[in-house]
Amino acid sequence: MAKFELKLPKMGESVAEATITNWLKKVGEKIEADEAVLEIATDKVDSEVPSEVSGTLTEILFNVDDVVKVGQTIAIIDTEGGSAPAEKPNEEIAPAIVELEKTIEVAQELVHSATPVEVDFSTSEKFFSPLVKNIAKEEGVSISELEKINGSGKEGRVTKDDIIAYVKDRANKPAVAPAPKTEPVAAETPKAEIKVEAPKAETPKAEPTPEKKIPVSVNGQDEIIEMDRMRKLISGYMTTSKQTSAHVQSFIEVDVTNIVNWRNKVKDAFEKREGEKLTFTPIFMEAVAKAIKDFPMINISVEGDYIIKKKNINLGMAAALPNGNLIVPVIKNADMLNLVGLTKTVNDLANRARNNQLKLDEIQGGTYTVTNVGTFGSVFGTPIINQPQVAILALGAIRKVPAVIEAPTGDYIGIRHKMFLSHSYDHRVVDGSLGGQFVKRVADYLEGFSENREF
Repeated sequence: MAKFELKLPKMGESVAEATITNWLKKVGEKIEADEAVLEIATDKVDSEVPSEVSGTLTEILFNVDDVVKVGQTIAIIDTEGGSAPAEKPNEEIAPAIVELEKTIEVAQELVHSATPVEVDFSTSEKFFSPLVKNIAKEEGVSISELEKINGSGKEGRVTKDDIIAYVKDRANKPAVAPAPKTEPVAAETPKAEIKVEAPKAETPKAEPTPEKKIPVSVNGQDEIIEMDRMRKLISGYMTTSKQTSAHVQSFIEVDVTNIVNWRNKVKDAFEKREGEKLTFTPIFMEAVAKAIKDFPMINISVEGDYIIKKKNINLGMAAALPNGNLIVPVIKNADMLNLVGLTKTVNDLANRARNNQLKLDEIQGGTYTVTNVGTFGSVFGTPIINQPQVAILALGAIRKVPAVIEAPTGDYIGIRHKMFLSHSYDHRVVDGSLGGQFVKRVADYLEGFSENREF
């Protein structure tokens, strides 16, 4: 039987790693081609990793909660037919590997036995972090050398990667290192004979990770609950958005009586013909897509000092999950779909979101987001912008209210169906004029909805 390396597949340009959440197969179990082997979670979505071949799972290389890079081998499968594209190690390389390991051991002994060079950082006007200072001492990097390194950090500061790269580069050059105060150990074993970079990478010591502080119940009756993975991600996204965008809101009340009456009239026929339930969401999405075409500068994102004007109108649709968390599937090219197409797409994404079946590309690429706070009875809200977008619209609950109705014969009081639209936008790039005009245009499209519309 041949060995097949199951690797973590690529899951999109912005995803570089994933966390293993559950192994669906155990060592020794049979696996069919395209059968799911494990479940993973990224900062975007949860997913399954299927096997490309049929065979037996012989080795699991990572545990649950381990973080794995895209392209890393996560399991070994023995294929029954022996035709799997397994990567066989070259036996001729084995002796060289053994020799390299011995060389690494010698180099490590030299590193640990060498007396660290005393470096006086007080003579420099530059700032160096404690980690950079420790690496400099252990590698014998003088203060003059440190000051010549072009730092990639903020304000030109030398980072850990900068000094490690410098040390590696210096090891490959026949440069004479500054002599330490004690008798140099390097004189006994010339560095030129050992060209190994591995020990250098191991020498820098990572900064200690602070211990997680777990709250303690003072009275012994409070329950301490740790956030789940998705809640932690949502918490981070929301905090980052508030710190990034200058949030400001505009509110407008909309009369949606025509929409309510039309939906009540056609919903049964619509479901019978299309096999889909007709909700208010696709009607609102249609109005938003039209308004974005009228005001394209609301369909942008910000990167540094640059504004990126999006060509496609991809509407994010915030959906609540059964566990109380939130996810935002995206309707791609929403302006190109008619009401029937929007209805089918909205229902499909909502159903698969609730069943945790969304694909990664279905929650990426949004250019504007709509959230329905009215589902929970809220009249209006102040939603947080979904970065890197610059605006988000909250739909309030539809209520029957008394309203002044203007008629040719005079004004009178009538019962109308009304709701509030709450528009949050980024004041860095969207001024009140644009933000207000946009939400007013959405309202105009909704109020102008015809009760005689065909579907």
